[in-house]
Amino acid sequence: MFHILKSLFNLNRTWLDEKDTMKKFLIVGLGNIGQEYAETRHNIGFKVLDSLAQQEDFTFETAKLGDLATFKVKGRSILCLKPSTYMNRSGKALKYWMDKENIPLENVLVITDDINLPFGTLRLKAKGSDGGHNGLKDIQQVLQTTKYNRLRFGVGADFGKGRQIDYVLGEWNEEEKDALPERFKKTDELVRSFVLAGVNRTMNQFNGS
Repeated sequence: MFHILKSLFNLNRTWLDEKDTMKKFLIVGLGNIGQEYAETRHNIGFKVLDSLAQQEDFTFETAKLGDLATFKVKGRSILCLKPSTYMNRSGKALKYWMDKENIPLENVLVITDDINLPFGTLRLKAKGSDGGHNGLKDIQQVLQTTKYNRLRFGVGADFGKGRQIDYVLGEWNEEEKDALPERFKKTDELVRSFVLAGVNRTMNQFNGS
């Protein structure tokens, strides 16, 4: 009888652990640490999370491999991460916190810049190539899969031949700065939708907006 009760207890605990795991999410904003990068196009992942922090009233603290913060939405726990590993080692920080917090890959969302989209355009995808982006390239290599959720924030491609690095590491122009707050409202809504409604419904609602 004791063994039966113990087995039932272990099964129930496993079910509860799995249920709790499905309520945990990891949102990773890509960027480079250091004040010299703070307002650059390549750091849009950090800026999106900063906007979310202001909206949801939470603060980041320095932790292993990045700045970390948590907040809750309708019973779901969201872990926000700004890696301190620099862009081309983003996968290390993502994998560390995903494993440490036991967060399933389908509950991970990576936020990054994209020169192939017009400024401010949002495109959420559940899989895809790295598109030549060093941060996504490293994440793909570390995870050994292209099937992870990513939100691409368009930064445009207003640069000449051979000037891509200068462009993405350059700061926003005045017109872009004026437009960013409205775009951040949309990314705040998108992140909450991803957590509450799932990636497919969120793609249908927000892609191209």
